[in-house]
Amino acid sequence: MNRTIIDHLNAELATAFVLALNAKRYHWTVAGPHFRDYHLRFEELYTAADSTVDELAERIRMVGGTPLHAPAQIETQTKAAISNPATRLEAESMLKEALANEEVTINLMHEGIELANEAGDPGTADLLTRFVQAHQKEAWFLREMLG
Repeated sequence: MNRTIIDHLNAELATAFVLALNAKRYHWTVAGPHFRDYHLRFEELYTAADSTVDELAERIRMVGGTPLHAPAQIETQTKAAISNPATRLEAESMLKEALANEEVTINLMHEGIELANEAGDPGTADLLTRFVQAHQKEAWFLREMLG
């Protein structure tokens, strides 16, 4: 059991939960011109983030850890910014907020890949390499939508 890898994977897991919850917030509250495009894009963003949650949690178990699972753990361990529910966001602000969090996630995954390689853990490095590609695609879509 490598505590550094487990702690990093739990930060990845917390971040994935926040990305998914933020995307649902955007999906449910977006309004205005191009509503349908934004609504669908944010649903795709949610699906991309949510699809990583189970695999991250299972990887944590595989390497001897316990996946975080409580909201307080998620809030303290996420590296992504939690979208402020008290603030009304326009679609462009949602895109910018989502993009900033995707960039944080990509950097976090790069750190995780490096840590896993240093620890001789190719399984974790492979998982994060696969996921970083999905987040790079999401960031690209968000940048394109911002123009």
